[in-house]
Amino acid sequence: MVILNETHDPSLVSWLESANLPSTDFPIQNLPFSIFRKRESKELFRGGVAIGDQIIDLAALNAAGIYVGVAAKALAATSESSLNIFMAMGEVYWSALRLELSRSLREGSKDKTTISNYLIAQVDAEYAIPATIGDYTDFYASIYHATNVGRLFRPDNPLLPNYKWIPIGYHGRSSSINVSGVDFFRPSSQTIESNAETPTYGPCKRLDYELEVGIFIGKGNEQGERILIDEAESNVFGLCVLNDWSARDIQTWEYQPLGPFLSKSFASTISPWIVTMESLAPYRTNWIRDEADPQPLHYLESENNREYGGVDLQLEVLLETTKMRKNLTPPVQLCLTNFNYSYWTVAQMVTHHSVNGCNLRAGDFFGSGTMSGPHKGSEGALIELTKGGIEPVDLGNGESRTYLEDGDRIIMRAWCEKTGLRRIGLGELSSTILPAKLDYFG
Repeated sequence: MVILNETHDPSLVSWLESANLPSTDFPIQNLPFSIFRKRESKELFRGGVAIGDQIIDLAALNAAGIYVGVAAKALAATSESSLNIFMAMGEVYWSALRLELSRSLREGSKDKTTISNYLIAQVDAEYAIPATIGDYTDFYASIYHATNVGRLFRPDNPLLPNYKWIPIGYHGRSSSINVSGVDFFRPSSQTIESNAETPTYGPCKRLDYELEVGIFIGKGNEQGERILIDEAESNVFGLCVLNDWSARDIQTWEYQPLGPFLSKSFASTISPWIVTMESLAPYRTNWIRDEADPQPLHYLESENNREYGGVDLQLEVLLETTKMRKNLTPPVQLCLTNFNYSYWTVAQMVTHHSVNGCNLRAGDFFGSGTMSGPHKGSEGALIELTKGGIEPVDLGNGESRTYLEDGDRIIMRAWCEKTGLRRIGLGELSSTILPAKLDYFG
């Protein structure tokens, strides 16, 4: 059940002025978590909470000892170099710490002087992956993306028969997930040209981005136990932005019969901040399944999921080329879409993942799959936007793209915004494509 409390009050104002700006991703109503340290320092990574343009150093705040009880225990767990222990504590601890932080940051709080000593500007920080990710599952939850891509290969039957019945997913590679700002080399592997009889080895020629929502599991389940749909979101710590980079030519050659392998395992990028599900409560929406489509099987169905399963979360992709950086021109928007277009909810993904007895653990990570929408400009990947590389995208500066080139920087953002409520942002992720390592071909 989605419950609003005093932390969601849109009239709350912080004593930190930057948290009150209408444009900030991080007002007092948000309070997302990360793992950070001062840039170019040898400090230990530790937990932080974003407020305006600052970060609260949670390890330092813990040492000050101003909280007691459940909130104090939760704060101590955030002092570690990953958030896994904190995530595993569950909703009672997450919510208690969020409430105390909210009260400490409000205008007139007695804690202003103490917390002011533990603030670090976000521009002076560097980030690590917020949790040790044991397992990574990538779903395929946008029917628009599945249809657009399927139409390229099966024009008369774009959706496979199981799509509307089951949340499709595959096991991804957690070791190559990196935080925003970490660049990567263009991947290399086998590919095959159309009408060729044998493959060749070399750099990927059809590199693509995928706009996704990342889902961090909090408190998990024991092996052999399943998570009921109305309990599923109590096992979800929060959301971030995910770019699940894809090598389309490598994928075309390797995906049959077992699906993605090297085409996906070379890099994924996430935003540094995890916005908790509690923070997103004011932006929950109903979830609708078209009456003409198959309705979910009983274990994926509930009244609560119908009423609150959606999240009104806007998603954006921008491209900055080398030429744009050189000429100091802004990046160009390639996509604007919404998480509400998802065919399956977060709760349904969690429930289905566990229905066979699979045990989820704190820090496990889900990708939503590419979040495309139904209209032009809401395509979450270049393979859709360019119709499989046939129709180049005009970037408006004399450049165009069918797929990504070396030096291209992809930026992704996500936010919730509605009249009468404070904007809640997930922050930004970015990463730049470096040329393939030529020594691989010696």
